[in-house]
Amino acid sequence: MKIQFELNGQLVDATAHPGTTLMEYLRENAYYSVKHGCDHGECGACTVLLNNKSVNACLFLMHTVEGTKIETLESLSSHEHIHPLQETILNAGATQCGFCTPGMVLSLEALDREKRDSDENDVRDALNGNLCRCTGYVKPVEAGLEALKTRKGQSK
Repeated sequence: MKIQFELNGQLVDATAHPGTTLMEYLRENAYYSVKHGCDHGECGACTVLLNNKSVNACLFLMHTVEGTKIETLESLSSHEHIHPLQETILNAGATQCGFCTPGMVLSLEALDREKRDSDENDVRDALNGNLCRCTGYVKPVEAGLEALKTRKGQSK
């Protein structure tokens, strides 16, 4: 089946077999920030932005993304320039293995786009769908708060 959608700012004419998930398609096309985690929408490793909302790519079949706007972490950063959210998370020591970091960054980016003034509860809610087995969430929440405040010009 043929599907057309916007991916990281580029119009894509994709061909996919029925039953192919967005996560499978993205991984097959070298979008490696989209991790293969649980396949059940519970871990957040495959988080992408779909029309500016963070979603689990493993839960979306390709035919459902027709006409949508999809962003992966690759759209926000490059090898030369990392996203400010990534930089704050790294500087705060809020990553360990890094497997969940792309999903956390995209979840925080979605929060930032949706809500101008975010508090700790908002950050915790945004990160709620991102399973992290290493950090205990304290530093990611602190880093998320700091990054969002800094982006709004309200740094401590």
